[in-house]
Amino acid sequence: MHRLRLLFDNFTLALLGVVALASVLPAAGAAATAFERLTWAAIALLFFLHGARLSRQAIVAGALHWRLHLLVFGCTFVLFPLIGLAFTPLLQPLLGRELWVGMLYLCALPGTVQSAIAFTAMARGNLPAAVCSASASSLIGILLTPLLVGLMIGAQAGSVPLGEAVLKIGVQLLLPFAAGHLLRPVIGGWVQGNQRWLKYVDQGSILLVVYTAFSAAVIGGLWHTVPPQALALLTVLCCALLALVLWATRAISRALGFPLEDEITIVFCGSKKSMATGVPMAQILFAGGAVGAAILPLMLFHQIQLMVCAVLAQRYGRRPEPGIQGDSCSAASRA
Repeated sequence: MHRLRLLFDNFTLALLGVVALASVLPAAGAAATAFERLTWAAIALLFFLHGARLSRQAIVAGALHWRLHLLVFGCTFVLFPLIGLAFTPLLQPLLGRELWVGMLYLCALPGTVQSAIAFTAMARGNLPAAVCSASASSLIGILLTPLLVGLMIGAQAGSVPLGEAVLKIGVQLLLPFAAGHLLRPVIGGWVQGNQRWLKYVDQGSILLVVYTAFSAAVIGGLWHTVPPQALALLTVLCCALLALVLWATRAISRALGFPLEDEITIVFCGSKKSMATGVPMAQILFAGGAVGAAILPLMLFHQIQLMVCAVLAQRYGRRPEPGIQGDSCSAASRA
């Protein structure tokens, strides 16, 4: 638990440092072009490694639990967007156009993979189903998120045309992911054995994208259009959004009669949003300075969800051990 929190805290500090650096010393001109090319390569490597990590055995182990996966996907790709759209009359005048678009973009993103699985394991939930559900959400989101963005935002706020965005995402994200997964029999063992330092590839790629995006946004006047009071309000709204979805995922899973192990998986997989997918995808979906405002709500929500879910997982994990060792394993096979 201590190590998990320490990792996230260090990464949060790094994110804040990168944002501060971009605010004081943004990349411009030839430097900006170089960073854009480096970012493209880093994102391709990131998704190549994600593909190599995805186990087909994990998919088979959890795929039969279709009711759980359907509920997780419904919360991720239906409930979140509906909440964002429902509060649009309130959000748009309070936040302004750019941050409102960022909130809608946040609602359209897939769930996390690593942290959702880690919190499910800490809380002693249905881990095989969590691996399958979180991995599938990330993969499906590569194609579904741009469609949702197109439906909710359309051509507003500097978004790239839908057809062009899907093509770019396919080339930059989906092809490296597929290549990594096809090469899993060759490199999968090496990737699994080097997870401790390969996490820095994940985090480094995100930091690089954040610096490039915020450099363009700062040059475009981001901090002139986003005052401190707007950031404070955005933080409150992200907290409220997470609280609402956490309550909904728990209430719906109980109303549908899922056992506690499945409820834990639904709560942690259905309430989280992925920075690893969201930041690189924003680079493709939004043009120029719109990227910085688009990922700002995601950065805040990401840290809030980590802190809240760490406490929640610890509370779930304190429950007494089941009397029968195979209880949690049998839950993984229930459909």
